[in-house]
Amino acid sequence: MPAEDEPTLDPALPESPRELRFAYVPGVTPGKWIRRWEERMPDVPLHSFMSDGGTQLSVLHDGSADLSFVRLPVEREGLNVIPLYAEQPVVVAPKGHEITVFEDVALEDLAEENFLDADELGGPEMALQVVASGAGLLILPMSVARHFNTKDTVARRLTGAPETQIALAWPSDATDEVIEEFIGIVRGRTAQSSRQPSAQQEKPKKAPKPDLRGTGAGGKKPKVAQRYAPNPDKGRGRGSRKKGKR
Repeated sequence: MPAEDEPTLDPALPESPRELRFAYVPGVTPGKWIRRWEERMPDVPLHSFMSDGGTQLSVLHDGSADLSFVRLPVEREGLNVIPLYAEQPVVVAPKGHEITVFEDVALEDLAEENFLDADELGGPEMALQVVASGAGLLILPMSVARHFNTKDTVARRLTGAPETQIALAWPSDATDEVIEEFIGIVRGRTAQSSRQPSAQQEKPKKAPKPDLRGTGAGGKKPKVAQRYAPNPDKGRGRGSRKKGKR
C-alpha cells in the first residue's frame, strides 16, 4: 500500500490538454495559418511568438516551440525542414540617396557602395538605424525591411542578389498528428484532404431519412394539394359566357 503522504494518481483524470507552440522570424506573417487553425482545430490552443535569427533554432532545442518558421540556411541535423517560399531582396539606403529615383536597382551598379552587415550590428532593426545615419547600405529581405519600417530610409527591389528562403522546421523525433495537422495547413491542404489527420477521423453517420412512400390509405400515395385554384373559364372562347337553361 502507498504511504499516506504519497499522492496517488487517479487513472480516470483527463490528461493535460494538447497545445501547439510555434516561433517565427521577422518578416513572416502567420496570421492566415492561425485563422485556419482556429477554424479546424478549435480544441487545441495555438500559441505563437517572434524569434530573431539567433534563436530561430534554439527555441526548438530548448522546447520553447514545437515548430519554427526559419530563414535558410540552417543546420538541419535532428530536424525536419520544409522550404516554403523565396523572399524578394531589397537594398535599403538613407533618404536622399540616388537609388530613390529607381524602382529596381541592379547589384552590379552598387559596386562602389559601402554595405553593412546586419548580424555584426546586432540584427536588422539596429542595422537600419545605422543606414538612416548615412553610414552605408543594407541588403535585406523585403518582408524584413517592411516589418521594421525605419524612418529616414528607402528600400528598392534589388536584382542580381541571391534570394533568401523561409522554411518550417521541427524536431524529427517529435512528429505527431497535431504537428502534421499544422504542417498541412501551412502547405495549403484543405480540410477535406486525405492527408490531414483531422479529415481521417471517423465522422458520425447521419440517420437515414424515413421512407414516406406508400404511407397513405390503402398504400396509395397521398394526394398533392393543388397549388392554384382551377380556372373556371379554361377552354372557353374569349368573351363567351355560358347561358343557363330557360
